[in-house]
Parts: sequence; C-alpha cells; structure tokens
Amino acid sequence: MIQIGENSYAFDDPVVIAALVGAALLLLVLVLLIMAVRAAGRSARMTEPLAQQVTQLGQSVQTLSDGQHQLAGGLNHVSEAQAAAQANMLQLMEKRLAQVSGQMTENLQGSARRTAQSLGELQQRLTAIDKAQENITKLSGDVLSLQDILSNKQTRGAFGEIQLTDIVSKALPSDSYSLQATLSNGRRADCLIHLPNPPGPICIDSKFPLEAYEALRNAATDWELNEAAKFLRTSVRKHIRDIGEKYILDGETADGALMFLPSEAVYAELHANFPELVREGFEKRVWIVSPTTCMATLNTMRAILKDARMREQAGAIRRELGLLFADVDRLGTRVENLDRHFNQAAKDISDIKISADKAGKRARRLDNFDFEELAPDSDPAIVKLPKGG
Repeated sequence: MIQIGENSYAFDDPVVIAALVGAALLLLVLVLLIMAVRAAGRSARMTEPLAQQVTQLGQSVQTLSDGQHQLAGGLNHVSEAQAAAQANMLQLMEKRLAQVSGQMTENLQGSARRTAQSLGELQQRLTAIDKAQENITKLSGDVLSLQDILSNKQTRGAFGEIQLTDIVSKALPSDSYSLQATLSNGRRADCLIHLPNPPGPICIDSKFPLEAYEALRNAATDWELNEAAKFLRTSVRKHIRDIGEKYILDGETADGALMFLPSEAVYAELHANFPELVREGFEKRVWIVSPTTCMATLNTMRAILKDARMREQAGAIRRELGLLFADVDRLGTRVENLDRHFNQAAKDISDIKISADKAGKRARRLDNFDFEELAPDSDPAIVKLPKGG
C-alpha cells in the first residue's frame, strides 16, 4: 500500500499498477534519451573525420567529374584525329594500291614480254638441238661407218695411210717425201722420207694389226684377256719383224724404220702393258710412233732437212760472201777516193775564200780612194803609174 497525501493506494490496484508502469516507462524513456544524447554526441565527434573524408570524397568526385569531362573532350578529339588519320590512311592505301597495281601491271607486261622472248629463244634452242640431234645421228652413222672401215684389213690400212699422209703433208715440204715408194726389193713403203746421209731415207709403215687390240679391248673373261694378250704379242712381233725385213735395206735406206699407229689408245696400251714389245722394236730398229709422236718426229726430220739444205748451199753462200767482201773492199777504196776529193775540194774552197777576202779588201780600199795605204801593201804584180802622167 502506498500513502500519498490523504490518499492511499494499494499495489494491486490497477490504477496504481498503471501509474507505476507509466512512471517506470517515463524513467526508462528519460534514461534512453540521456543515453541517446550522449551517443549522439559521441557519434557527432566520431563522424567529424568521416564528414571531412566525405567532403574530400566529394571534392575528389568533383575533380573526377571534371577529369571525366576533359577525358570526354580528349576522347572526342582523339576520335576526330583517328577518323582523320583513318581517312588519310585510306587515301594513302588507295594511292599505294594504285601504284602497286600499275607496277604489277607493268611487271606482268614485262614478264609477258620476257616470257615471250624466252619462249622464242627456247624455240631457237630447240631448233638448234634438233639440228644437233640430226648431226649426232649422222655422226653415229659416221662412227658406225668408221667401225666398218676399221673392221676390214684393207680399208683399215687405207685409213692409216690417209692419216699418215695428212700428218706428213703438214709437217714436211712436198719434195722431201714420197708416198707409196717402191724400193729395190720390190716392196712398197707407205711413205719414204728423203733424209740426207746419215741417216738416209727412212720408211714409215701404217698397216698396224688392230684385230689383236680389238680382241683385247672386247675381252670379257680372264681367259679371253690372256688369249687376246698373247694374240697381240704375236701380231706385233710379226709386224715388227716384217717392217725390219721389208723397209731396212743396207745402202738404200736408213738403219731403222717407223711403225705408225693410227690410234693414241693403241700406243698407250703398248707402252703401259706391253713394254717388252716396245723394247723388241728398239732392238729391231723399228720405232713405234703415234699421231702425236709422229708429228714430233717429223718436225725433227724437218730440222735435219733444213740443215742439210743449208750445207748444200754452203758453197754458193761462200761464193756470195767472197763477192760481198770484194764489193765491200771496192766500196772502201771508192770512199777513200771520194774522201781525198772532198779534202782537195775543201782546200780549193779555202783558197777561194782567201782570194775572195783579199779581193774584197782591195775593192773597199779602192772605193775609199785610199791610194796612200795601197802603196806600202803593193803586190809585185801591180804596175805603178808615173806622176804627172
């Protein structure tokens, strides 16, 4: 029970309860209000930096806005510049494409001309190749004909004679050799070189047996090779012996003869693989020569012939030298006479000059009427005029 003045209030009275509840609520509201005011003060103090930051943020936002406006202007300028650059680039590209197109057109035209020219040259070369092919075909036929010639003994001998004749005619004077010359024993030499004694005329034979060499070259087995080598030795030995017996005659020919080989290959084969045959030729005084060595030998013979002809003309040369010496001696005598004449003429000219000088002096004195100076220098031949005369 609560006593307030004259009034008493019980705790179970609803009015009292309501009043108490209201008072409690009012007190709670006051407390909360005080707490809120204090919290608001603390919040105000705490929000001051935040407000400053917000202010600064606002300024930054403003600056950012200004920058955004400037950026927008710059972007517009860049966009315009980019558009202009793109336009210029397009123009340049168009010009460049036009130039490239023109250049490509010129290059294509030039390439077309060069291609046409190359095709023309190729056509000419093909024509030349066709002609060369025809020549090769013809040459093949000639080679086959040459093989046919060499396969026959008589035609092969004629071929060797023709080749030997060509070489000899180029190396020696026409009067220094004879073709198909007949010797005293009735044998006929393919060529006889008229060398002086010593060594005397020398014979050349051009009929070499090529069958043995062909067999040696065509041998396929060792047995065939050995048989061909035996055949070649036998054939060459017989040929060397025949040349020595036919073309080396005492008192008529030189003490030796030449065996002409129409092939350098045969000559190399004999010297490389059959040196004993070459030595046997030396012993028999039969010298084996090829076209090349035959030319060298004939050039040596040409020098011998030239020396012999010089010796034959030695007497005539001596006579001519004697006459030349006489002419020189006579010329010397005449030069001496002419020199004496010149000396005499020089003396006469000197005397004439002296006389002329004297005559000139006298003429000048007469011109000056210098008679007094004339008397002392008078000549005995001068006649004095009498005074008063």
